[in-house]
Amino acid sequence: MVRTFVSGQVHVHYSQIYVESGDDHPDLEACFAGQSNGLCGAASPGTLFLTTGLHTGSIGFTAELHEGPPPLDDIWEEVVEASFTPESARVALVEWGGGAAWDLDLARISYRVRYCAIGMDAAHAADTRLEDEPELDRYLLQFWPAAPEPDRVVRRTGENAAYWHGVVRDLPPPPPPPTPEEPAEAERQRRREQERQEEDRRRAAELRGWGGRLPGERLRGVIGNARAAARIPVPGWRSRSARPGAHVGETGGQCGLDGRPFGGDHGEHGRVPHHPLFAGRP
Repeated sequence: MVRTFVSGQVHVHYSQIYVESGDDHPDLEACFAGQSNGLCGAASPGTLFLTTGLHTGSIGFTAELHEGPPPLDDIWEEVVEASFTPESARVALVEWGGGAAWDLDLARISYRVRYCAIGMDAAHAADTRLEDEPELDRYLLQFWPAAPEPDRVVRRTGENAAYWHGVVRDLPPPPPPPTPEEPAEAERQRRREQERQEEDRRRAAELRGWGGRLPGERLRGVIGNARAAARIPVPGWRSRSARPGAHVGETGGQCGLDGRPFGGDHGEHGRVPHHPLFAGRP
């Protein structure tokens, strides 16, 4: 049983048309990296990058689904095969630049793909086909369920196909798949970056609190001592706002050991109480 998804004329530009099933736009190098054939790029998951002889214009195109490997007709001059697994339930043949699209009703399983062409050299020489001109090149794209295996060139006849086969063989190989340690390291780096950003926000808030100029460590120590001393109970002394038995730090006004509330002229870097305890310290 054969299901035909596309049969007729489709438009190409820059000698390209695609099968897409994900969000990423097909990239030539990513799709052909590590392959031996330059006509059907399948190295990027969920994508097929299909090369044509015609640069701009309409080509004959057929897309089919088979139950198993179909017989190969001798009429086809160029034949390549690759493996393809859709990334989503939405699979489509898509023209260059997001033009027209045709749904390909493919399940999310592994397929073998055969891409056949005829007339590539003539179409490449013509470059462009106008609407009233005869068809120059024609293509057949066939799918059938099969386990993944490397791509291959089944038949090569013309110069244009040979050129593209040579181009992709000079591309750098695709990057290796990530090791189990790499996702964990990426998560550690993400956490370190998050902690760095939180520290930057904390320091920015502290800088604003000090009026744009942070104190030195010695002054920080004095301020810390002053705040601690302000909470020490002083026998026999009460502020006017303190209730009986209250500590200095529990009064309505912030007072130091000298009995005076914080505020007023206490230096340019903060509230340091004037008390002999701190005399002579910077």
